[in-house]
Amino acid sequence: MTYEMIRAERDGDVLVLTLNRPERLNAAPPQLFEEIGRAIDHLDGARAVLITGEGRAFCSGADLAGRDGTSGISGGARARKALTESYNPVMVKLSRLAVPIVSAVKGPAAGIGCSLALAADFCFAGDSGYFLQAFVNIGLVPDGGASWMLARLVGKARATEMMLLGERIPAQRAHDWGLIYKCVPDTVLMDEAMAMAVRLANGPTLALGLMRQGLTAALESDYATALAGEADRQAQAGDSADAMEGAISFLQKRKPAFKGA
Repeated sequence: MTYEMIRAERDGDVLVLTLNRPERLNAAPPQLFEEIGRAIDHLDGARAVLITGEGRAFCSGADLAGRDGTSGISGGARARKALTESYNPVMVKLSRLAVPIVSAVKGPAAGIGCSLALAADFCFAGDSGYFLQAFVNIGLVPDGGASWMLARLVGKARATEMMLLGERIPAQRAHDWGLIYKCVPDTVLMDEAMAMAVRLANGPTLALGLMRQGLTAALESDYATALAGEADRQAQAGDSADAMEGAISFLQKRKPAFKGA
């Protein structure tokens, strides 16, 4: 499968998706998100996904000046069309993906790019990285799931700060807040992120996918419903070959060799 705005490359069991518009700081028109959606629809056995950006930025935000011929539509209607038909469906796909996701951020992760980076299970940021909800600066509102995601990651007060003030949150502060997993020097960013992706790809894939889906479901359910969901997912995981391998390796006092099934 060929793409115009991203690169999709396999590195062992890891699918590496690189936003590839460095001349635009990887600004993301609807087409770019549609290409991400197609790529994750065809994992072809990949057991983890790593998302990063080419050049000096992760993603500088949405770019509605795409190829879809909507320039004659008013700004608000064009934005709604892009969100409902392109951006939002991919964000939902990412939340439901059956394999874990890692992101590697250097430079800006702004607007929809911020939401994309934070959709990962493990977000690494280089020391040049920053996270920005810039919408207030241009008279718009957060999108890409930011209003749902940020309050759950860092609480209402800090989410309000990010959204209403529209100021950069540097990588180290993002880590201190619990917004991201880890802040590292730019020079080792991809090595650290890939090491995590490989670790996850070597894990019990079915169980990891059920875990991430369960976390998302639990954020929207009451305690009793979450307990019932855990029981259902445990039944699925318990029947897997990896669960059998985990039990046998425990008894044999050796490291498990998970196959992702």
